[in-house]
Parts: sequence; C-alpha cells; structure tokens
Amino acid sequence: MRLFRTSNLFARRERGTTLIETAVALAVLGAIAVTFLSGLATTTKVVGLTDEQTTAESLAQSQMEWVKNASYSYNATAYSPASIPGGKDYINYSAAIVAEPLHVPDDGIQKITVTVKRSDKEVIKLEGYKVDR
Repeated sequence: MRLFRTSNLFARRERGTTLIETAVALAVLGAIAVTFLSGLATTTKVVGLTDEQTTAESLAQSQMEWVKNASYSYNATAYSPASIPGGKDYINYSAAIVAEPLHVPDDGIQKITVTVKRSDKEVIKLEGYKVDR
C-alpha cells in the first residue's frame, strides 16, 4: 500500500532557474557590492582625515609646550618652533608660532597662537597664553 503519492506537477514546472531570476539575483548582488565598496571608500577617507587631524593636534600641543617652557621674550611677535620629528607620519607638516602681548606695554603675558599646516593647508590652530614667571 502506498502512503504518499508523488506528483509530477511540480517536477514539470521547476526545471531550472530562468533568465529573469538570474538577472534579479545578479542585480541584488551588484547593489550589495556597490554599497559595500562605497562604505569602504568613505571609511578610508575618514581614517585619513582623522589621522591627519590627530597628528596635527599632537604637533600643536608639543609646540605649545615648547613655547611655554622657553624663556619669555618681551615684545616678541613670534617664537621659533621646535623641530618636527622625522618619520613618515610627519611628512609635509610645518608649524608657526605667533606671539602678541596681551597689554601694551608688555606686562609679562602673551597670547600664543600655534598653527600647524600640512602641505601648506592649515589643519589646526591652537591658542594659549605664556607668562613671565
């Protein structure tokens, strides 16, 4: 006695995938690939910008500490920056330090502005104060 009957109804209809099914599957995979690659490109750009910003911030902080530890120079308009470390992380970076007395005549307090550039493009500007102690 046979419990199950197999019908050839489904077997006749499903012989393989059609061209339309294959095209839809490829379109979906293509859309996923484009989205993934776009996200990857955006992430790469953001990592580069973040690295540049972090390096510039570190350089600006070290330059500010350099100036604060240097001897006070009355009526100075600029201080010479500390040497920038060598290495591939610091290529094309430069620093400029501008000083201006807070009061005229100079009473021992100067506003210090450290500007860090990379390839002549300003990345960060840091301001602080230097006092004659």
